[in-house]
Amino acid sequence: MTEPALPNRWRRFAEWDARPLRLDKFAREDPANGFSAFRSPADPKPGVGIEAGRIVSMDGVLAHDFDMIDAFIARHHLDPAIVPEAMAMESGQLARMLVDMNVPRADLVRLARGLTPAKLADVVSRLNALEIAFAYSRMRARKTPGNQAHVTNAKDDPLQLAADAATAVAYGFDEIETTMRVSRNAWSNAVACAVGAAVGRWGVLFQCSSEEAEELRIGMAGFTSYAETVSVYGTEKSFTDGDDTPWSKGFLAAAYASRGIKMRCTSGAGSELLMGFHEAKTLLYLEARCLCLQRGMGVQGTQNGGIDGAPLTATVPGGVRELMAENLLAVWLDLECASGNDARSSESEIRVGAKILPYLIAGSDLICSGFGSIPAYDNSFNPSLFNAEEMEDYLVLQRDFEADGGLTPLAEHRALDLRTRAVAAISAVLDELGLAEPTAAMQASVVVASGSAETRSFSPGEVAPMSEAIKARGITVIDVIRALARRGFIDEAENLLSVVKLRVSGDYLQTSAMVRGGRVISAINDPNDYCGPGSGYRMTEDRRQEINDIRDVLDQPEVLRAEAQFEKAEAGRVAYPATGVAQVGRAPDEVVIGISPAFGVKLYQTTAGHRLSDVLRVMTDAIAARGLRARVVRMRHTADTSFLGLTAARLSGSGIGIGIQAKGTAVIHAADRLPHNNLELFSNAPITTLDHYAGFGRNAAAYALGEAPEPVVVPTRGEAMGSRYHARVALIHAIETGLTADGAEPQEIDLRFLDAKTGQRP
Repeated sequence: MTEPALPNRWRRFAEWDARPLRLDKFAREDPANGFSAFRSPADPKPGVGIEAGRIVSMDGVLAHDFDMIDAFIARHHLDPAIVPEAMAMESGQLARMLVDMNVPRADLVRLARGLTPAKLADVVSRLNALEIAFAYSRMRARKTPGNQAHVTNAKDDPLQLAADAATAVAYGFDEIETTMRVSRNAWSNAVACAVGAAVGRWGVLFQCSSEEAEELRIGMAGFTSYAETVSVYGTEKSFTDGDDTPWSKGFLAAAYASRGIKMRCTSGAGSELLMGFHEAKTLLYLEARCLCLQRGMGVQGTQNGGIDGAPLTATVPGGVRELMAENLLAVWLDLECASGNDARSSESEIRVGAKILPYLIAGSDLICSGFGSIPAYDNSFNPSLFNAEEMEDYLVLQRDFEADGGLTPLAEHRALDLRTRAVAAISAVLDELGLAEPTAAMQASVVVASGSAETRSFSPGEVAPMSEAIKARGITVIDVIRALARRGFIDEAENLLSVVKLRVSGDYLQTSAMVRGGRVISAINDPNDYCGPGSGYRMTEDRRQEINDIRDVLDQPEVLRAEAQFEKAEAGRVAYPATGVAQVGRAPDEVVIGISPAFGVKLYQTTAGHRLSDVLRVMTDAIAARGLRARVVRMRHTADTSFLGLTAARLSGSGIGIGIQAKGTAVIHAADRLPHNNLELFSNAPITTLDHYAGFGRNAAAYALGEAPEPVVVPTRGEAMGSRYHARVALIHAIETGLTADGAEPQEIDLRFLDAKTGQRP
């Protein structure tokens, strides 16, 4: 006889194989091939030489061997007056200063101007993840945190763009950013988002991510108010591969500023590795070079934290810590920081939630440099760390930690109103400018659509002629403002005009500037002054209440309102008249069922949704089926399940009783047992079925007959019962305990099941 083959694998691994995490792939640490976050033999040792006020060597490289990145950093980042003091400090000492709340931020920012890329990387690499998050919270430039959204769709549909921009603004995003599936649709996207962002309020800054020259033209036409996709790299080959130099990027930054457009650069770990020009240097060192370049260019800030390279960086050991560390470098260098969290770096929701948490609790100028306010499939930048699907998760995280992530819950009716208005406004503009005539059906499909898969509006090919016409005819933001005004969208015209005026004044060209309540706040008038408990950003009570106002929040009146809708129907099925104080039974064939104070009085369904009349019926029928009699007693001295059951058992002639609360938790007890040492317990009422209750009745009868039945087990699949039901359960239990009275005697109940039609006992 052949023996069955033994399993050759622990089945737990098969279960793990089915989890989303296993879709993530991981890279072995390999510094020679660029896969190293913090340590590589190729990284230079920190050092600097100065002669006659000039940098003559940096990080082990003599000036005549500098590549163009070294040369730019040496000339435009390093301050020779500070270098000797800063570079003489031991890296560990600087690391401790970053987490010492007694060291002023301004002192550290000053020292950073004298630190080389290798020194900066060496310092922050000495901090663990918790220390990096803490240092980030006190080193970011602006006190009040903000957030940024992606607004795109798979069709480049201007109606949907306007609607989604309006709702993103209502959720509280301070900046919105778009890009296209078809590059020539950039102008149409820009017009649509500019109009949508003007619905409801003004002040949200907007950028259209496109080819750099085209993006600048769109900005000069007045449609955009910031730019951040000006890429910077940490190796010379990466730069020249894109036909760029630090000087050309600096020139572009100056061009934006000259037109009153706020500007950040983009860099981040993994970009050089993706391009194949990593020089075997660590991710952190290369990003330190990028950030020193950006500070030298004089840009307002940076979008870093991996960005497109974040998924690759997250495959490397310590990669997520590295992303945090490079954000810390940015704020230490006094740059405004849009701290990544845009590219989805994992299929695991646990990894996604863990990645966002340090930024949420530490705060950031812009916590996400692109939260996908639209569904992941509509995100033309590729899925963000958080997308529309997880919007409410993010809102709840804010509430959980009482941390201001920059967003505010939005009521359903308000969202619909804004989308309707935005679609009407962009339709009017397209019609007024002779670009398109959206039909009512197209508009209606967009207003209620979650994403482009549900719309019957423009296709990318239909958008292209529109976009090219905007560009060819030289349509500017002023033309759009006039069109809005002529069609009666006065508020939207004024809101858009206010953003244009802002560009003229240039008030928001300060580090970490955003517009809140019609006022520019930045590192100048809202500096981060964190210096320990009670300082820095603290939510006001009004803001706290805003964040708390999420959907599906229960309170006791809401629970009672929900239960009240079942009261009348239950009154037609069952009656619980009391006949007097319950006495100790003598009959050995009885099983007493002790019901809780609110059972059938204020509460009418279990948490599984079973009518209480049905629960009692199946239990009493099961007891009767064994030839025994069920007797019902209402308790008012307690609402505790154990004591309901024990009291019932002690009143029962058989010594066996059942205790049951209105929410469905039930116990079989014996008169001679300790209160919490019952015979059987149903603790998971939300998944307890009527068959389970019938089994409970059978087993109670069996115990009364002296048998030893197999206990009824309610199987679970690991549901998070607490998170689903505990708020309601606690509120229900408070209703039960509110009806208790010290010393109240159990009441005998003449249980009557009624005919549903006549309301009489059958």
